[in-house]
Amino acid sequence: MKPLLVAVMGPTASGKTALAEGIADKLQAKLINADTFQCYRHLDIGTAKPERTENYALIDIADPTELLGVGEWVKRADATLDRSQNAVIVGGSGLNIRALLEGYGEMHGPPPAGLRERLNATPLPELVAELNSLDAAVAEKVDIKNPVRVTRAIERFHSQRLETAVPDLSAYRIVKFGLDASQQWLSNRISRRTHEMIQMGWLDEVAKLRSLGFKASDPGMKAHGYRSLWEVLEGTKTLEDAEEEISIMVRQYAKRQRTWLRAEPNLCKIWAEDGRRSIESVLSHLSKAGCYG
Repeated sequence: MKPLLVAVMGPTASGKTALAEGIADKLQAKLINADTFQCYRHLDIGTAKPERTENYALIDIADPTELLGVGEWVKRADATLDRSQNAVIVGGSGLNIRALLEGYGEMHGPPPAGLRERLNATPLPELVAELNSLDAAVAEKVDIKNPVRVTRAIERFHSQRLETAVPDLSAYRIVKFGLDASQQWLSNRISRRTHEMIQMGWLDEVAKLRSLGFKASDPGMKAHGYRSLWEVLEGTKTLEDAEEEISIMVRQYAKRQRTWLRAEPNLCKIWAEDGRRSIESVLSHLSKAGCYG
């Protein structure tokens, strides 16, 4: 019987880590991190790294100064897989998991230095005009009222296409689980977790990053909350305002994650609010599919 390759997906704060570790224990499986920001060293509290990081592959593999795109993550994830062993992939970076499991062979590298800053400072009508001049066909498909999507379309035009070898996963039986929950339940969890992270010393973590010479503009600092707390250390924002700002940003991100998961192919939904019973739902599904027990 083929080994299992199980993906655990879901919005932030929905309980992915606990579920993935529970599945891995039952299946005696290898754990592989798919959260881009957990790949960075020194970003621990704010990225909600698991307590037993030594049990995971692809945690703490890059410095915050390094760009770690989807193509690079897929290559590294493929290299960690042992085709004779069960594996559980977990993380909130849905594109990483989809690229690996759905066989994306073409990725885009990071945009040229300074391009995003210029685009972010450009009025939307000018962005739309620029996109039309670069690729009118793409402009017709993009929501031109959405500055983020217009900006990303321009970035993709200027970014180098990366031809990535598509991993051969034919040795596995692939199963994907997606945690879901009500918006209010998730919102409460995010607010509570943000407060707990700050109580655990998140601000001190950001101070340490500054002392090590890292900058707010480094790729790793794009993780939610780090730049807000950076501003606290610079005296331009209060800790209370930063906490509220972070909670709002993360709630908005979780909403986008839930939207993303609705389009995820072959996804088995698990109700996150069931807590510990989530693992029972997963094992029941695997058993019915002849994959467990």
